[in-house]
Amino acid sequence: MTSAAAARPHSHGSAQDDRQMTHREVLEALSGLLIGLFVAVLSSTIVSNALPTILNELHGGESAYTWVITAALLSLTASTPIWGKLSDLVSKKLLVQIALVMYIVSSALAGLSQNTGELIGCRVLQGIGAGGVVALGQICLAAMVPPRERGRYSGYFGAVFALATIGGPLIGGVIVDTSWLGWRWCFYVGIPFSVLAIVVLQRTLHLPVVERAAKIDKARIDVGGALLVAGAVSLLMVWITLAGKDYAWGSWQTAAMVGGGLLLALLFVLVERRAAEPVMPLGLFRFRTVSLSAVAGAFVGIGMYGTTTFLSQYFQLARDRTPTMAGVMTLPMILGLAVSSAVAGRLITRSGKWKRYLVAGTFLLAVGLALLGTARADTGYGLLSVYMACTGIGLGLTSQNLVLAVQNTVPAKELGTASSTVTFFRTMGGAMGVSALGALLGNRVSHYLALDLAAAHLPVQGGAAGGGELPDLHTLPAPLVPLVEDAFGHGIGTVFLFAAPAALLAFLAVLFIREVPLRARAAAEPPAVEPVAERA
Repeated sequence: MTSAAAARPHSHGSAQDDRQMTHREVLEALSGLLIGLFVAVLSSTIVSNALPTILNELHGGESAYTWVITAALLSLTASTPIWGKLSDLVSKKLLVQIALVMYIVSSALAGLSQNTGELIGCRVLQGIGAGGVVALGQICLAAMVPPRERGRYSGYFGAVFALATIGGPLIGGVIVDTSWLGWRWCFYVGIPFSVLAIVVLQRTLHLPVVERAAKIDKARIDVGGALLVAGAVSLLMVWITLAGKDYAWGSWQTAAMVGGGLLLALLFVLVERRAAEPVMPLGLFRFRTVSLSAVAGAFVGIGMYGTTTFLSQYFQLARDRTPTMAGVMTLPMILGLAVSSAVAGRLITRSGKWKRYLVAGTFLLAVGLALLGTARADTGYGLLSVYMACTGIGLGLTSQNLVLAVQNTVPAKELGTASSTVTFFRTMGGAMGVSALGALLGNRVSHYLALDLAAAHLPVQGGAAGGGELPDLHTLPAPLVPLVEDAFGHGIGTVFLFAAPAALLAFLAVLFIREVPLRARAAAEPPAVEPVAERA
C-alpha cells in the first residue's frame, strides 16, 4: 500500500479523501487544544509570583525556589521530542488526552504537597504532561489544516501562548492575594479546564487514522535515544542552574556535569544514527529550515522566558508593586504578542509568505530587549510600555511561525517529530538562558547594591539582596529600600541588555532561511517529492 493510501481515513473515493475540515469544525476541535495549551503553559508561569508565599509555608530555602521552577521546565524540555515522536506512531488524539490526564493528576498532587520535596517531584510530572500538551497542540493542528491555511489558526496558538506565559504571574498573584483561595489553588485552578479540554477533544477532534499507527506493535520505540536526550538536557540544565551559586563556574562539578552532558549528547547522536525509529531523526537537520529554525528558536526562547521571569521581579522588587499589579503592568507585552500573532497569522494565510514576519519579529525582539536594557527603577512607565510592546510584537511574529515554517518543509510522516524539535530547542534555550541570566542577576544586584551602600555610607546588610534570595521590601529598614530597588532596577536592566544579542543571533539565523511558499496540501498527505532544494 502506498503512503498516500495509508494516510486515508476512509475509502469512500477520492473526493472524500481530499475533504478538508470546515472552518467551524477546525475551530471546534481547536477550542479543546487551546484550552489544554493555556493550562499547560500556565503551569510554568503561575507560580512565579506565588513562590515566596509557597516556600514560606513549606519552609523551603533558596535552592527550593530555583528547583520548583526548573524541575517543570526541565521535564517539559526533555519530554517534548518523545511526545513528538510518539505522535508519528500512535493516535495524536489519544496522546494529548493522556498528557492532560497526567497534568490533572500531577497538579492535584502538587496542590496537596506538604513539603518542598513532594512539590518538586510533582512539578517534574506536571512538566511531562504539559510538554505533551504543548508539543501535540501544533501537531494536531498540522494534521487538520493544510500549511496555506494554517497561519490563521497558528495565530490563535500564539495569542493563547502569550496570555498564559505573561498572564500566569498575574493570575498567580491574584490567587495569592485572595485570602479565601490560597497558594494551593495555583495548582488546582487548571484542573477543571483540563477536564473540559479532554471532553471537548473527545467530541470534536477527529483525525485521519494513518496505517502506520496500526503497526505500532511492529514499530521499535527509541527508548535509548529518549533516555539519552533526557539525560543530556537534564545534566546540562542542572549545571547551569546551580553553577555560580552552589559551586564555582570553574569547579570540578562544572567539569563533570558539562563533560557528562556532552558525552551523553554524543552517545545520543550515535544511537540516533542506527535507531529504526529515532526520537529525533538526524536527517531532519539536513533541511536548512529545520536547522536554522532550531537555532533561532533556542535564542527566541531566551527572550520569551526571560521577559516573563524578570519583568515580574522588576515590577515587584524595583517598583514595589504587589504580585497582582506586577502582572497587570505587563499588559502592553501581552497585547503586543497576542495582536501581532493573530494579525500575522491571517496575513500569512492570505499571501502564503512567512519569512518576512520571522525577520521583522526577531529584529523587533532584539530592539525591544535592548530598550528594556535601559530600564532602571525610576524609568517612566510610558517608556516601559513601549519597550514591552515592541518585545511582545517581536515574540508574536516569531514563536509560532518558526514551527509553521518547519511544518511546511518536512514530509508528513515526520511532521510531529519536526514540530516538537523546534519546540524542544525553544524551551531548552529559554530554560538554560533564564538560569544563566538569573545567575547574572544575582551577581549584578550584589554589585550595584554594594556601590549604593558605599555611596550612602551605610554598612552592608546581609539578606537584603544578593545570593539569589528575593528580599521583602516591607521588612527592610526604610533607608535601605530605595537602594535595593535601585540595585534590582539596574540589575534587571543589565539582564535584558545581555539577552538582546541572543535575539540578534536569532535574527541572523532566520535571514538565511530559504522561503518556500506554504503548501495547499493537507498535512496528512505527504508530498510526492520532498523539497530537496530546502536541504542544506
